[in-house]
Amino acid sequence: MISYTTSSAASPFTEAVVSSMRRLYPEALADKSFDNTGLLLEAPFDSLRRQMNSVLLTVDLTQAVASEAIENKHCCVVAYHPIIFRGLKSLTLADSQQSSLLRLALEGISVYCPHTAVDAVPGGMTDWLCDIVTGTPPEKTTSVSKAESIPQETAQPPDGESNSQSQTKNPQQNSDLQPKSEDDVFNDDVALPRSAIKSSTKRPHMKRSYSKPVYPQSSSNQNSNSNNPLTTYLPHTRTVLHPSPMSSISSIPSPSSYSQDNTGFGRLLTFPHTEPQHLTHLIERIAFGVGTPKGFPVAIPQDQQVEDIMIRTVGVCPGSGAGVLKDCGADLIFTGELAHHDALAVTERGGCVVGLFHSNSERGFLHAVMRGRLEGLLKEEWARVRAQYLERGDKEGEDGDGDGDRAVVNEELEDALADESVNVEVSRVDRDPYGIVVLEGSQVEGMKI
Repeated sequence: MISYTTSSAASPFTEAVVSSMRRLYPEALADKSFDNTGLLLEAPFDSLRRQMNSVLLTVDLTQAVASEAIENKHCCVVAYHPIIFRGLKSLTLADSQQSSLLRLALEGISVYCPHTAVDAVPGGMTDWLCDIVTGTPPEKTTSVSKAESIPQETAQPPDGESNSQSQTKNPQQNSDLQPKSEDDVFNDDVALPRSAIKSSTKRPHMKRSYSKPVYPQSSSNQNSNSNNPLTTYLPHTRTVLHPSPMSSISSIPSPSSYSQDNTGFGRLLTFPHTEPQHLTHLIERIAFGVGTPKGFPVAIPQDQQVEDIMIRTVGVCPGSGAGVLKDCGADLIFTGELAHHDALAVTERGGCVVGLFHSNSERGFLHAVMRGRLEGLLKEEWARVRAQYLERGDKEGEDGDGDGDRAVVNEELEDALADESVNVEVSRVDRDPYGIVVLEGSQVEGMKI
């Protein structure tokens, strides 16, 4: 019988999750000048409320995501954005974020946040965004196909509708979201679908209405569409804009795969002098890569037309990229969001901006990359942790006889360690606060909001 007390420790499975995340995204690479990464909520193991050996991935730990984790009995939430950024003087139910943490702790669910460590690593979130712009070279097709083999996770439709109900109501939704050609995307200097541009003389009797907010629906196999422009690889050079300090890299247990050439914040993509890319083509690639949203902000210089702009350099950063990309001088800034004056500064110097809304530049990575990588490594780590606990219990069991209370705890710990299963899921309710509301013209009155 295992004689290891768990009264003040997290669950063994949570230990395996944390060690897996630290191997994939070393905390030493995070930007500690402002970031708060690591195990932010360590819930003690409770045999009466033992959760499944399951991890829930999310960008933001909202109240809806906390409820999802509790309902589905996930053992640990991996939230890309830290739910605790500043020091706390109290934990109360009056604050929504603190309330979520308290609810999760009560249920024995821990929270780990990797944030900027995911941005910095080679092959991390920043490089994933770069691959959306450029496609992946032929030698990477094997790893890409593995990621795409992960079962598709589809965002939950609004108002609790099932996916089948949503598709029945609008069977053309997916095809309508995907641009067919540059002419379909751009017309008369306005970046709108041609179908949305109507002459005022043709609609005097039409009622105007606005759609309900539409959100991108990322999945692990969204790029398998035969019309996907990402199947074409664009030759380029890729440079790290802000390399990680060597002191951070050398502190990683196995630093051989990390260097200042591939590790750090922000990337600069440079196309050959002879092969600059049309801005419209890059926008189309970005749209496919992040789940074909109805639209997203694009900023261009006032004296230029979007269909005439050619791009040779692209600065890339997930989330809010102003600080990372400020001085890169790229023809195109591709990030989640820029403040008004930051975007204006880019266009005034002749550059362009593509913004996706903050977390839309991040969420697809969870589906396309993190889920598969974490699940694969977690299976190894969970086997290691189980063996370690069992070995420790055997040794302690030979030396001590234990008491009745310890025996009850030990038996239930044995049950937890006997479970070999591993599951990693992406939240179905996590989404950016902003959706796209589209003006629709139709003889049939549309859905009001």
